[in-house]
Amino acid sequence: LYYCIFGLMTTTTMMMMMMMLWTQGILSILAVNTLQATAFVSPVRTTTAATATATTTSPETALYVSTDSLIGTPTELPDSLDDGAEIAAQACADFAETAGPCGRCRIDFDTSVGDETYTILKTSTEFMQKLVTSICYLMIPGVQQRKQQEMMRMSQARAELRALGEPAQDDDQQTTQKRDQLVQILRTQGVDPQNTEWTGPIARIYFPDEGNAALARRDWAGEGLVPPCVAFSSCGGVQSQNDVTNDHIIFFFCPKASESESVEELLLKTEQNAPNLKLTIFVNPNLVDMGVTGFGMAGRLLRERLIEPLTHTYYLRTLQWGALTRVWPRDFSIWQEDENAEGGYRLIQTQNKLPSNPEVEDIYDMENGLMDQPKEGFGFLNALGDFVNGMTKL
Repeated sequence: LYYCIFGLMTTTTMMMMMMMLWTQGILSILAVNTLQATAFVSPVRTTTAATATATTTSPETALYVSTDSLIGTPTELPDSLDDGAEIAAQACADFAETAGPCGRCRIDFDTSVGDETYTILKTSTEFMQKLVTSICYLMIPGVQQRKQQEMMRMSQARAELRALGEPAQDDDQQTTQKRDQLVQILRTQGVDPQNTEWTGPIARIYFPDEGNAALARRDWAGEGLVPPCVAFSSCGGVQSQNDVTNDHIIFFFCPKASESESVEELLLKTEQNAPNLKLTIFVNPNLVDMGVTGFGMAGRLLRERLIEPLTHTYYLRTLQWGALTRVWPRDFSIWQEDENAEGGYRLIQTQNKLPSNPEVEDIYDMENGLMDQPKEGFGFLNALGDFVNGMTKL
């Protein structure tokens, strides 16, 4: 029995050493390739020494300059879809102010609870419309002022209509025409028909394909669901020659792995040619896929040079038993449904980084007595688990 145990321990030790050496060899090869590829999508412009320092450090640690008091605090759940979009927009504006020109961040919004009846683009469209609107009001000069003018025209039109009273048969032609004009102002939400063109800064949304971009031009812009400063483009298919020199904000809405190369090219092009670019926002990105990029070297390089540097300015994912949320620069917070708690949810744990799906489920199980707390210290199974988790990230 002693020799059997000794032989098993020796074999296990040799296997772990071989796996460590093999892993180091693979990582050294990947490091060389990464050095050659990272420059492709690095932010191409910095204006001050403070900005340069911020953009070369980890986005999760060095960019919290003016928001130190919020670090380590839990994130509250939003009250509604509108509230979530406004909170996400404010977080992006705060991040852009801290990060400087050409900042990059991401927003993840998923309330499907695993239901795959509709695509993530479909289920997050309403949130995206409200998010884009709120960000434009906060970050695009002239948009808020134009909206205030439209609201003022509507208020004046309502007041004049009340003064005219109800339509009557003895109304003269001038009164009838005036009433029609006022009604038209209300129908158009106060938009001045003589000033429909937008010539100011642009917020551009890149959709995965031209079909979705065309639908957004018709529905979003045509029905006034987003401000007039919004332009619609696509990542996939034949690229149109967009003039990006006036782009201040760009969104990549649900970009897929099949468009990863186009996304990188568009991002680099805009950062090089848009002198006033403030922020790039990835909304529900899915740029690494087993069937397209794979989880090997290609997927790892893409993740390192484009995905991992992105800061989560807003995160909300609903679960069967609760929700996981984060507003930059607060912590990721895990909430569990509890009818006895204020608001119907209670906070069970916070983390300074995004926990994986198994980690979230383990936290729930441990909180509810369905799983023992993990033992601290070094062990063969713990080391093997760390090794497997590391290999899955290659």
